[in-house]
Amino acid sequence: MFGLGIGEMLIILVIVLVIFGAGKLPQIGEGLGRGIRSFKREVSKPDEIDVTPKPGDDAPPPGGGDGPRQV
Repeated sequence: MFGLGIGEMLIILVIVLVIFGAGKLPQIGEGLGRGIRSFKREVSKPDEIDVTPKPGDDAPPPGGGDGPRQV
């Protein structure tokens, strides 16, 4: 998994325990889980439909399409 072995993951866990303390680990895990779920939800959503005209389309631009308006 990402080139990390058991030894490296244990060292990272010990460092996290020292920095944040054992009491904060459930909160950190919960926040991380929420972030991952949110990311998965956003990735799985269908893309929004893009209705902007492409260059070369024959459709006139909105507002009449006679060119720039002179005042």
